[in-house]
Amino acid sequence: MSKQAATRKGGKEQANPPPPREPVHLGMVGSTGLVGRAVMQELIGREDFDLVALSRREVPLPHGVRMQMRLAETDLWGEALAATRPEVMICALGTTWAKAGQDEKAFRAVDEKLVLQVAEAAKEAGAWHFIFISSAGANPLGKTLYLQVKGEVEAALAKMRFKRLDILRPGIIRGIRHDDLRPAEGLGRLFSPLADLFLQGSNRRFRSISAATLARAILGLAREKAGGRFVHDHDSLKRAAHRFEEPLLR
Repeated sequence: MSKQAATRKGGKEQANPPPPREPVHLGMVGSTGLVGRAVMQELIGREDFDLVALSRREVPLPHGVRMQMRLAETDLWGEALAATRPEVMICALGTTWAKAGQDEKAFRAVDEKLVLQVAEAAKEAGAWHFIFISSAGANPLGKTLYLQVKGEVEAALAKMRFKRLDILRPGIIRGIRHDDLRPAEGLGRLFSPLADLFLQGSNRRFRSISAATLARAILGLAREKAGGRFVHDHDSLKRAAHRFEEPLLR
């Protein structure tokens, strides 16, 4: 065994600990929302990630988080990404039918057009890994516009050929939205723990998940190095979150 691989102490060989990991350089859009805030919260006190978030408005940063917040209008996000050059891009963008004024064009402007603009800009800036929060039931032929758009965006992202693409398909996301009240979704969150018990077999993918668990899944996936396109339903997200919670080798 080489000197670099082991040391002797008390007559016994001991393996040297591996060198500290370089932090993963993350970019994120959607930091004002429920999931974006949860991601920032999970990064408090961690040195294995370095986050730059883009936003149109200021967001209070959790104390102790290693990150930057860059404020810019959406048409300048490409320039911000070119300057920061993230390795991994997290897209937590999303609006609602009500906030879009029940107008399909306005809804697609955020959930489709802006998402794809961010993906293109991130790829041009050198990001090799893209993480997109879609929805359980996403399908270009879905019964609702929401699910149709999510499915269409998934297909468009796949054509961009990132080295790694993670598509997350959570059910209802549990958590407190500070400035984005969604009454129907709020009722769903209230009853989701009971409803989850009846979602078995192939319907498990529609089970609810907390924003904190989803954030841990995102960060767990952000450390993955294998290439390819991966779609994560409820159970896969729970496993990814568990991997993030495991102690890092040092």
